[in-house]
Amino acid sequence: MNITLWIIAAFIAVAFTAGASSQILMTKETYRSLGASQHWVDDFEPGQITTIAVIKLLGCAGLILPGALDNAPVLVPIAACCLMLVMAGAATTRFRRKEWRYLPGDLFYLGLLAFLAWGRFELHPF
Repeated sequence: MNITLWIIAAFIAVAFTAGASSQILMTKETYRSLGASQHWVDDFEPGQITTIAVIKLLGCAGLILPGALDNAPVLVPIAACCLMLVMAGAATTRFRRKEWRYLPGDLFYLGLLAFLAWGRFELHPF
């Protein structure tokens, strides 16, 4: 189970780091032009998008570093819970914008994060 939880944490960290880096490095218009799934940025100011990206990056660090360094490993499931809140906000935005086509992806990440939090709190804590 430990290996499975590490794989899930790494997958989420890579995916969120890539997305957050894009949000930070690209302008709002350039990020929006990546595809229809990125039109959610229309509802946010550039500063808010950058803040979301920074929160994602901090969450990614919290998923990996405490467990890898064996320093306050209880932060791993807490980081997963915090990223769950980010994905709940993403799913809410999709719902509000009636972007039903993209909602399952947000719910998928929400579910993975919930499993990771449960796994690190209960199934296989460090």
